Amino acid sequence: MPDYVFAYHGGGRPETQEEGEQAMQAWGKWYEEMGNAVVHGGGPVGASKTVSSGGVTDDGGANPLSGFTVVRADSIDAACAMAKGCPLVADGSGSVEVAPIIEM
Repeated sequence: MPDYVFAYHGGGRPETQEEGEQAMQAWGKWYEEMGNAVVHGGGPVGASKTVSSGGVTDDGGANPLSGFTVVRADSIDAACAMAKGCPLVADGSGSVEVAPIIEM
């Protein structure tokens, strides 16, 4: 069964401790729903830089990464169905890019 990376875009840091606890509960519930399909829990990422032949930029690109998770699913469609439960998608604050990890 192939693995897929969920690349998170958007969202934000909670402004209060209560918001942080609510966010952690939402993510924990979603991870529980996915169960053993979660291969690597990943996590949020900090400010990124984009490296290209033109140099290095500090802006993270047009749609900077905000976090990642690796899951195992029967197909990309099954992985996309799992991604629909992501708290960023549910609250409309972000999106999930789903891509297969190619074994070399």
